[in-house]
Amino acid sequence: MVVAHEVRFARVYDEPLDLSGLRILVDRLWPRGLSKQQARLDEWCKDVAPSSRLRQWYGHDRQKFDEFARRYRIELDDAEHAASVEHLRVLARHQTVTLLTATKESSISGAAVLAELIGDN
Repeated sequence: MVVAHEVRFARVYDEPLDLSGLRILVDRLWPRGLSKQQARLDEWCKDVAPSSRLRQWYGHDRQKFDEFARRYRIELDDAEHAASVEHLRVLARHQTVTLLTATKESSISGAAVLAELIGDN
């Protein structure tokens, strides 16, 4: 029997409330002004981030979030992203995972979309 663990998302700049589980950065670019030590990451999975084109189109405009989420899910289905998505799914089967982003509003980020996708599994 496979037990699904919690998949969360958070801002990489925020102080971790709970260090249990894995902390994985899912942004393509390294967070500005943050050292590796400060980030306290277990992994950086940049291959799963939205494409630069999609990210730039979206611009974290709350009104575009639903369309962004739809387009990002389509990107995550392609062969380029499949291995990274599966890797995160495997990790989430064995422990709690927190997907991290540098975005100011993590609730409308790629990390939120990804957490929902991985958590649904």
